[in-house]
Amino acid sequence: MIQSLPLLDKTVLIPRGENQAKSFSQLVERYGGIPIEIPLIAFRPIEKNQRLHEALLVLDTYDWIIFTSNVTVETFFSFLKKEGVSKAFPKIAVIGKKTAEVLMERGLSPEFVPSAYVAETFVAEFIPLIDKDSRVLVPKGNLAREYIARSLTGAGAVVDEVVIYETYMPDESRLKLANMLADNQLDILTFTSPSTVDHLMDVVKEYRLDEQLKNCIIGCIGPVTEKKLRAYGLMVHASPKEYTVKEMINSTIAYLDMEE
Repeated sequence: MIQSLPLLDKTVLIPRGENQAKSFSQLVERYGGIPIEIPLIAFRPIEKNQRLHEALLVLDTYDWIIFTSNVTVETFFSFLKKEGVSKAFPKIAVIGKKTAEVLMERGLSPEFVPSAYVAETFVAEFIPLIDKDSRVLVPKGNLAREYIARSLTGAGAVVDEVVIYETYMPDESRLKLANMLADNQLDILTFTSPSTVDHLMDVVKEYRLDEQLKNCIIGCIGPVTEKKLRAYGLMVHASPKEYTVKEMINSTIAYLDMEE
């Protein structure tokens, strides 16, 4: 093995869409791998959203707004622009480095970022910052967990959750994924969320490709995604403690080194 190219000639599934896949693919290429971009997840704004419209009208009355992903930031601001809202912004809490970066590109800085990028850590570290009856706005996707809102409500906060986008798997991804799995053309599968796992497994079940998965190395980001993979009976070979794409790739490389 060439030490500087630990992924040499290995095909790596990149489960993100065109706008999000570039840096992921470049990282794989840097280590000699072959990125295969098949978006397992895509997002589209909810078309009619009366609840969000009402929340935006009173945006300045919230003490906090929580963004759990860069998609949430981008979608929320697209609605903000469309509605022409210019009210004062509440304090901002985010989960994840990328979410903070996307926010800062818009000239806003988060007041709070947890030490680990999972809902449980976020809640444990964030609750001491809020008072009883603090008003909190949580824009989210249709498949997002309710853990944050439920926990904050239990701590006495008044939480408004608003679904602003829906998650789906692009139709064009289904056949491409099925064909590549059937032909054993994917060496490493990477998963960035529980939804990416569900969407891939929908295809696996539809085309009866369970056996083909046994030939793949599997890496993921975060304990919730790992739990989802294990619920399907899949082996997880790489699941780093730091929940980033870079560390997932490093963890995958470490696994490959052990298998040498």
